[in-house]
Amino acid sequence: MRTRARSTLFAAVGIAAALSLGAITPALAGTTQQTGTHSAAAAVTTQGDPRAATTRVSDFYGAYIDSIWDNEDPAAAANAKALRQFYLSAAEQKKVSAFEAKEHADGILFAQNVPVKWSVAYTGSGAGHATSLVTLTWSDGQNPEVTKIKVQTDLQTRKITDLQSAG
Repeated sequence: MRTRARSTLFAAVGIAAALSLGAITPALAGTTQQTGTHSAAAAVTTQGDPRAATTRVSDFYGAYIDSIWDNEDPAAAANAKALRQFYLSAAEQKKVSAFEAKEHADGILFAQNVPVKWSVAYTGSGAGHATSLVTLTWSDGQNPEVTKIKVQTDLQTRKITDLQSAG
């Protein structure tokens, strides 16, 4: 009988240890287990190719939004300006500046505020240009406000040559 009690005790300790380990392991890994209607965040993988026009548009919008989001950082404005000079053709830089003077809004985002999320999708190419559609999300929640920008890139220079509000 004593052997049976000892086996039961070891089994109980083993089960308790396994349950504790199952609860603590996600916390140690920097994730949490969620219950109910929430789900755990998926791992995010990002990759790119400097030769791909859509990747370059995505890189530009990501870095640009990061810069203006952090507008209290002294380097943010200089970084946003440098990004414009690097990614936009000279003609498009002039067009953006004219839009901003007239509309008193950011000529890259076509807005006065900063989106909380963005995505870029390839939509086609031809005549030496690639076209991408940038989707800007301005709020969180079930029905977030979204706007879109059509971006044309020269395939030879890889510079953005045209930005148009698409809704």
